[in-house]
Amino acid sequence: MRKIGILGLVGVLALILAGCGGGDDRNPVVQTLSDRPVDGDIGFTAPATFVISQANITNNVQYGFGSGGTEFRAFLDFPLDGSNGGGVVPLNAVIVAADVEVFVNNVSFASSVPTLLDLVTFSIGGLTSADFNSIPLLTRSPFTIRTTDINRSVRIDVTSLMAEAQRQGLNNLQLRFLLDFVPGAAGLVEFDDGAAATAPLLTVEFR
Repeated sequence: MRKIGILGLVGVLALILAGCGGGDDRNPVVQTLSDRPVDGDIGFTAPATFVISQANITNNVQYGFGSGGTEFRAFLDFPLDGSNGGGVVPLNAVIVAADVEVFVNNVSFASSVPTLLDLVTFSIGGLTSADFNSIPLLTRSPFTIRTTDINRSVRIDVTSLMAEAQRQGLNNLQLRFLLDFVPGAAGLVEFDDGAAATAPLLTVEFR
């Protein structure tokens, strides 16, 4: 699966070198794909209409403003305990670096979309309307997704969010993407959440 196989090979080579006396003090690096049955997005249309979509049905997640004034927020779930076949991040690990790689299917209604990314918690049993505006545990600095990112993979630094999830002893890194409401903010972003080759991927380096 994507880079996961490459990292597995690197791990085997590291063990061989260590066994030959060469030594290897590099930090462990693990990867895990997001959990599609848990991933999804929530659309809100004023005054009180919520529509929840699951990624394993739509094969994508989206955030920003769509037609008709509906605001979308996207949610991704990355198990850290290996329960979805990905790598394990021990609860006592110190996070060195972490990033999430997403494949941008489309950016519409604006050439650039200012974005906020929250560390949140939500039930792996399914999103609810309360998750749309739940209080974040931590928010990383804003960033921008652009039309030039369409049909490309984009890496987003989530080191601070991963470190906080680790500090709180969370078994899942759960993220919420939403439009940053700065003056002139607009646009709708769609991430691929289908095939493993383009699904959201978390990479964590720890010690």
